[in-house]
Amino acid sequence: MSEQLPDGGVELSPDEIEALDARWSSCWTPAEVAQRLTGLSAPWCVAGGWALDLFHGEQTRPHSDLEIAIPAASFPELRRHFPGYVFDVAGSGRIWVDAPPEALAALHQTWLRDPATGDYLLDVFREPHDGDTWICRRDERIRLPYRDIIRHTPDGIPYLTPELVLLFKAKHLRPKDRSDFETTLPHLTPPQRHTLATLLTRVHPDHPWITDL
Repeated sequence: MSEQLPDGGVELSPDEIEALDARWSSCWTPAEVAQRLTGLSAPWCVAGGWALDLFHGEQTRPHSDLEIAIPAASFPELRRHFPGYVFDVAGSGRIWVDAPPEALAALHQTWLRDPATGDYLLDVFREPHDGDTWICRRDERIRLPYRDIIRHTPDGIPYLTPELVLLFKAKHLRPKDRSDFETTLPHLTPPQRHTLATLLTRVHPDHPWITDL
């Protein structure tokens, strides 16, 4: 994926961007998505803040959406699990309705929409990969087998390992990202701290979290 904006798409106005919170207010929970994806053969996992809460075993803060990650080549299989819904591609304040091929090829973020209400229910990250090896879209030198980066809750919900969740959160350092780091840090094992520090040093040199680790 080039992450360069393709032609087309609709630029969201400031009012439409502000209204997105309401459109995401009825998004699904990890348990609901796991139920809907029963039988999916591709590796997938909950990402973002929800992944950290699955790691903690409890919800630690409100969530404005639900993000999952899947190998890009497996998106058609996932798409078949949601008949009656529509996927839009999102990026840089623009929306490509009904996920046209050129937008899917260029961008990684895909929002599942209920066409009856216009509400968004799930954010799907279509990740670069080489077969069963995950490739970090921030630095393609970082490559890890899916079996090493996906954990499961006691009831079987897959989630991205916390050190990788925090690696992605490190870029923007929003208040919720800082809070997620501070809440999660005491629960990371020494090897997890070492892994996160190593990855941050590679992707975000001089990041303030490196000292904390």
